[in-house]
Amino acid sequence: MSAKKRIRVAIGLAAAGALTIGLAACSGGGDGGSGGDGGSDELTTVGFVAVGPEGAWREANEQNIQDTFTEEAGYDLKYAPATNLDQKSQIDAFTSFVDEGVDVILLSATEASGWEDSLKRAQEAEIPVILLDRGIEPDDDSLYVTRIAPDNVEVAKEVGAWAAATFPDGGNYVVLEGPAGVGVVNERNEGFDEGLGDSSLTKVDAQTANWSAEEGKSVFETMLKSSNNDIQLVFAQNDEMGLGAAQAAEEAGLVVGQDVKIATIDGTKNAMQALADGQLSYVHEYNPLFGETAMDVVEKALAGEDVDSYIVVPSEAFDSADAAKAVLADRKY
Repeated sequence: MSAKKRIRVAIGLAAAGALTIGLAACSGGGDGGSGGDGGSDELTTVGFVAVGPEGAWREANEQNIQDTFTEEAGYDLKYAPATNLDQKSQIDAFTSFVDEGVDVILLSATEASGWEDSLKRAQEAEIPVILLDRGIEPDDDSLYVTRIAPDNVEVAKEVGAWAAATFPDGGNYVVLEGPAGVGVVNERNEGFDEGLGDSSLTKVDAQTANWSAEEGKSVFETMLKSSNNDIQLVFAQNDEMGLGAAQAAEEAGLVVGQDVKIATIDGTKNAMQALADGQLSYVHEYNPLFGETAMDVVEKALAGEDVDSYIVVPSEAFDSADAAKAVLADRKY
């Protein structure tokens, strides 16, 4: 992926003139302005093709976007969550936004593949597209402005490195994955495997639990029964599945932190509380609060400025109850 590229929104004098008027409107004063020295109340329209209900992380992320792109900030945000995580509903919403002629589209894809035609259509309409959280496959960064997200591979790599260091003599581990076909699942598997390196840990199973605490519990119950409880580590690709696994471990008579360790990704408040209480062993944050970064990118894209092709959102790891307790009071999600 190229380090930088220039986003060209307007072509020709007429388009450039229209862009100038639009930028003056969204940066001017008044009820809809975002600063500057006066101007129209016209708002910049942003189509948000969202995932919708999918757990605490997604709720925090999408609420942060909605709280950022307000009328007071100069934006008319059109929020379109997917119907039951269905990609077709997202493609339909994306198409509607293109037909409507919004200024910018924010896309959080439910599935990685199948977006080429939609992105090309937006490009032809000179509507910049910004990917939030999830990437696309195949990854052609000529079709979008940037991807804004924590680095899934690096985050999971740190989880894997922690696991390798925690089990120097080896042990059995399982992976609770998100839904098949979602790019984040592949990225987190890739990073975790890279972090493990030549560890003596043995992978005995990997199954999807669909980001759900309930499914995480039921899937891990089955794994424990089939292995006669001989599992020392669970890598849950999100907090909810890890919290479900902790319930299953407890009901099986296992002590989390002693008999089995559970590592998760996301860093929601519930997971941090569980880490503080000893119900989880390691939690790596996947910071959902990047609305301000997205707004900065929107402004730069509309102005035709250079934008990095991938903007990594900083995220930190928590490897002890004390580390979790230190941040719980100020946790925003």
